[in-house]
Amino acid sequence: MKEIEVVIDTEEIAEFFYNELVRRGFVPTEREIEEIADIMFDYLIEKSIIDEEVIDE
Repeated sequence: MKEIEVVIDTEEIAEFFYNELVRRGFVPTEREIEEIADIMFDYLIEKSIIDEEVIDE
């Protein structure tokens, strides 16, 4: 299996979830959406879909 590098940004996850929830009739607070993004990131790590690595900008 080929390994590829993927960069996942929790801010991008948060924006995606916010837009999807609003589209479905929900209005989450900024704090709620940040928590959802963090949970999603933790889930991806737990399932070994991604490895957490800090990238210096």
